[in-house]
Amino acid sequence: MPMQGSLSIERMCQLAQISRASFYRSLQERQPVEEEMEVRSVIQQIALEHRRRYGYRRISAELRRRGMRVNHKRVARIMREDNLLAMQPRQFVATTKSDHKLEVYLNLARRMKLTGIDQLWVADITYIRLRAEFVYLAVILDRFSRKVVGWWLERTLASRLAIAALEQAIAKRQPAPGVVHHSDRGVQYASEEYVAILEKHGMIPSMSRPANPYDNASCESFMKTLKREEIYANQYDDLEHLRTNIEEFIETYYNRQRLHSALGYCSPEEFEKQPMHLDSAAEFRSATLEFFQADEA
Repeated sequence: MPMQGSLSIERMCQLAQISRASFYRSLQERQPVEEEMEVRSVIQQIALEHRRRYGYRRISAELRRRGMRVNHKRVARIMREDNLLAMQPRQFVATTKSDHKLEVYLNLARRMKLTGIDQLWVADITYIRLRAEFVYLAVILDRFSRKVVGWWLERTLASRLAIAALEQAIAKRQPAPGVVHHSDRGVQYASEEYVAILEKHGMIPSMSRPANPYDNASCESFMKTLKREEIYANQYDDLEHLRTNIEEFIETYYNRQRLHSALGYCSPEEFEKQPMHLDSAAEFRSATLEFFQADEA
């Protein structure tokens, strides 16, 4: 009989007052759950690596490349349950159509030269794997200072996740009209309700180019920092435990204490408080735009 430390399975069953048959039955029942979580985890990783542009067929192919044989119907089911089905991009338009079809917007972020805060906000979503479920984190950063100005944690990828982060950012910053809001082309950011909030507050939507992850590099960098320094370093009892730790990491540590090399080794809050960034609200809104050839847009 295999040994677990200094105790055999038979002896552990005796101590727990259960039969060996019950033990093995419980083990067999857990294995499918663990396997399902592993498959979900890899699908989540692939989908987010490719900015939710991969459909179930490409993700099935990528799973095979990684040595995982998963039926494409199962992949489609998991992606549908986790709201990861790819969004089909439409042609660039300047405004939302009156029939409220989901649209994608011109990439303004890469054209901007920033001079202050609240000129460009960048938004992104990532997933976090807990012991028995996936949860999702939406974040909005001020691109100039790298400060997290809004965030929200949910069990779902529905539009309300991104909306809650946006509303928190607006409530905290009270930005003047003209802020450019940059994101990927996910349905959460292209939804009618989300765009309506941007329009209500005079914010200008901007979206990444196809297959180019560098447009949102500062948000990507923050997500990597969060996972490396907080998520992977800890274990969480449940969603609320995770929420408490993320709030502590963002609000107390990252925004106020963590030194950022791109900010001259200042924290985001310290960087925003420097005299050169406090001259006037008008200067904050004086970002400039550069224009490129059409094939560079």
